Amino acid sequence: MSQVSVLPSQRGASADAYSDPLVSFHFGVDLSGKSIGFFMECSGLGSENEVIESKVVQEGREITMKIPGRLKWENIVMKRGITDDLTIWDWRNQVVEGNIDDARVNGSVVMYNQFGDEVARWNFLNAWPVKVTGPTPKADSNEIGVEELTITHEYIERVAAGDTAVTAQVS
Repeated sequence: MSQVSVLPSQRGASADAYSDPLVSFHFGVDLSGKSIGFFMECSGLGSENEVIESKVVQEGREITMKIPGRLKWENIVMKRGITDDLTIWDWRNQVVEGNIDDARVNGSVVMYNQFGDEVARWNFLNAWPVKVTGPTPKADSNEIGVEELTITHEYIERVAAGDTAVTAQVS
């Protein structure tokens, strides 16, 4: 008799409930409901809390309690092959010119599979471009020129594919 391994996340679930991990084929960014392009790499889709350590004595023993501190949102960093589209450069230029209120937008990072179907979405609030970097040209290189967009924001959440509504209210 052969034995079948069961993943911890599958314990107690029916065989029909299992789904394969998503393949991250490419990413797009939507700003205020309008796509600004596709990207080949994306990082920073998350948050973390600072940890406050407090030393206390309980029953004669010193222990260190760890308490959640300030919440920090990671910057979203996206990379793509450079094109003639200047949308992200124009968006960044709003910040350079001091129009930060106009530059702040809500948006989404959308992950697509190899067939172009949306498979995951992260919605963010009050975002603006911190940095845009162009390619590093080298005459002896045979590589695609890559530009990088770094977005800062005040909130991000993972939602079901196709869900554009952000549940948090940040003012």
